[in-house]
Amino acid sequence: MNFVDLHCDTICLVMNKGQNLRDSSGHLNLRRMKEAGYCLQTFAMFVPLRRTNAPCKLALDMIDAYQEQLRQNEDLIRPVYCWEEIQKNKKEGKMSALLSLEEGEICEGSLENLENFYRLGVRMMTFTWNYDNSLAAPNDVRGPGFGRPQLERGLTPKGLEFLARMEQLGIVVDVSHLGDRGFYDVCEHATKPFIASHSNARSVCGHVRNLTDDMLRKIGERGGVAGLNFCADFVDPEGESGKRTFSSLEYLVRHARHMANAGGIESVALGSDYDGIEDSLELSNCSKMPLLAEALKKGGFTESQVDKILSENAMRLFRELL
Repeated sequence: MNFVDLHCDTICLVMNKGQNLRDSSGHLNLRRMKEAGYCLQTFAMFVPLRRTNAPCKLALDMIDAYQEQLRQNEDLIRPVYCWEEIQKNKKEGKMSALLSLEEGEICEGSLENLENFYRLGVRMMTFTWNYDNSLAAPNDVRGPGFGRPQLERGLTPKGLEFLARMEQLGIVVDVSHLGDRGFYDVCEHATKPFIASHSNARSVCGHVRNLTDDMLRKIGERGGVAGLNFCADFVDPEGESGKRTFSSLEYLVRHARHMANAGGIESVALGSDYDGIEDSLELSNCSKMPLLAEALKKGGFTESQVDKILSENAMRLFRELL
């Protein structure tokens, strides 16, 4: 069984705790990934804007740490920059590591910085995290209940420049965290498939970090994918009532079913958000991933549909875009 996960924050944890990616203490490490049957993991370089005045420098430091971890563990995992390298690793029994940026302001508004990050191996990027920046506005996740959608401010002129250059370079456009208005700006101006690396269905759990049915439909129509996020706040609809949330397999399957119904089975993928979320998870670490496959089958998905969700949809996208 193969797993492709479009988003984790494990490098932040490894870097902050001085651990080794092979057996780090969080949700995800290489030993557990190998045990579960991972094929590819996207590692996000996450920079919280309000904790640094130098987002580009912090991201570069994180990439240094990422590259060092891969050098130390090249017997298990190798970095990939194109589709052919993913295929080569798979044939040789190695896992693949893909580099992404979570927070477009890491580039500090500079297309030259974006191009430099591409040269360093970045192949995916979100426009925002939870704060406005020079590229775009996110939804208001700190609003009442499940937050408020941003319906007025979307991509800035600079954000539109970045969108065009990302597509030219071969950096996958990631709309997770982007506000509703910004999502439709991407729909209007993108010429290639795009993804929501770690976003669920808003009709199942009303958090504004999740995608509406129309958004899911448009991602599917464009040949993109949306990755199931395991974060309890985005999984469990009880969160709006103020109850303690829990990320259960039952609700993950409900999200997957709704996402498939809205966007098509080819649009559903995995985006765990491991090591960027709290521990209220039935899938408590990445070694438990086979339980998700079992739950999807019990939930009515066929074996071929499960394979699409776990890896094939994401691999199709990488084959086209990388």
